Amino acid sequence: MASSAYRPSRTLGILAAVLLALAAWLLWPLANESLTPNLGLDLRGGTSVTLKPNVAQGSFTQDQIDQAVQIIRQRVNSLGVAEAEVTTQGNGANSIVVVSIPGVNQKRIVDLVGQTAQLNFRPVIEEAAGTPTKVKGKTVKVKPLPIQTSSPSAAFQAQFVALDCTNPKTRVSTKPDDPNQYLITCSQQGEAKYLLSKTAVKGENISDASATLRQQGVGEWIVNLSFDGTGTKQFAETTQSLTSQKAPQNQFAIVLDGLVVSAPSVNEAITGGRAEISGKFTQQSATDLANVLKFGALPVAFDIQSIDSVSATLGQDQLKAGLIAGGLGLLLVVVYLLLYYRALGLVAVASLAVAGFLTYTLFVLLGRTIGFTLTLAGVAGAIVAIGITADSFIVYFERIRDEVRDRKSLRVAVESGWLRARRTILAADFVSLLAAGVLYFVSVGNVRGFAFVLGLTTIIDIVVVFTFTRPLIAILANRPFFAQGNSLSGVDPRRLGVDVPEPAQTQAAVTASSEEV
Repeated sequence: MASSAYRPSRTLGILAAVLLALAAWLLWPLANESLTPNLGLDLRGGTSVTLKPNVAQGSFTQDQIDQAVQIIRQRVNSLGVAEAEVTTQGNGANSIVVVSIPGVNQKRIVDLVGQTAQLNFRPVIEEAAGTPTKVKGKTVKVKPLPIQTSSPSAAFQAQFVALDCTNPKTRVSTKPDDPNQYLITCSQQGEAKYLLSKTAVKGENISDASATLRQQGVGEWIVNLSFDGTGTKQFAETTQSLTSQKAPQNQFAIVLDGLVVSAPSVNEAITGGRAEISGKFTQQSATDLANVLKFGALPVAFDIQSIDSVSATLGQDQLKAGLIAGGLGLLLVVVYLLLYYRALGLVAVASLAVAGFLTYTLFVLLGRTIGFTLTLAGVAGAIVAIGITADSFIVYFERIRDEVRDRKSLRVAVESGWLRARRTILAADFVSLLAAGVLYFVSVGNVRGFAFVLGLTTIIDIVVVFTFTRPLIAILANRPFFAQGNSLSGVDPRRLGVDVPEPAQTQAAVTASSEEV
């Protein structure tokens, strides 16, 4: 009953549809996407940023350095970039943090790892256009941002009036703003300037942040925030007090590293512990801001010492030699399969081709979606997987040949051999998956890349054996070339040691039997 219900053609059709869908995803849109996997530092090179703690902004401990390194590592990983390296050299004030990332825009790395990401929510006292206004009777020399004071004065107000936010050089915050003081600063784009009250809610009270596309309106990108218990209470009290104020005193400025990201008006108290930041974000900038806020502010301010392009640590000659060696090894496997299994070996070669297509396609697509990066360790995992995949075919083929040796027809041998081989294949692949999972969760760096590729290719092996190899053999078993045991089929009973009478001998035996009757 089970064999009659099995439809190999339908299984192959479903697999073909999946492969076509993956190919379409890979090729579209061709103009904007690369058709090659993301390569790691050892294969491609990348960017290295060297950071040094700014001792002028205060003292710090080694624990704070370690915490800052952990936050930077989380930010880097949030880019979706695998195989990034964050290392430290020295101790205390002499510490140096080196961030090396394969193939990522330099400016984006600097923006992400260098900023302290201090976020504060401040009520707006005054808002004006970013252009400066002359103060009658005197010349005002504007201080560098952030401009702060413990109590507003005429001189402080004059600084606000004279501030020129349209100048990009002015819109550079030289240090984190003090949440316990009043603040004069610019918007990030420079179109407006603000005089802000003391901080009402600190960024440290944010429990989560995420970038989403607004469902209503024009579909702009926003950053959604969730507050902890203290932040929820403070945010509710502040928004409640702002609802009774007139513009611009009813605005709540969101200040990131001394500059205003946005200053929305408050129409009603927000008591649910959630808020959003909008400000002409792109998907990338919204995602970067959400990741920075989610993982917290750096406890130590860093200065950028250098930005360098890192060449591939594995030379091109060695890489080329390794690819040639891998190609020769694969060629030897193909030759062995064809010599030993003959036509049946073509099924194994076709299965390897399907597995290779799936592996390469997923490498590229995972690079686009989750930032998967292929390193030399990952290449090693893929090469190991070739042996695992070939072993699955061999297990199935040998089971079929054993059934033929028991004088079963090829069609019966294919079905009964699959039932016996299936358990062995699944058991072997489960061991590989278990090993890959343990390596991935208990290791770091390149070992995780090896484990990820090994696990992925093991899953691909299971998919190919079940949806391509088995149904293809089931279809071929009904073809005369295989069913009649052609000498080149790979399942010829004579080559497998089965004593099969020659046709002439069989006919003579039948004739003799008839004469006796």
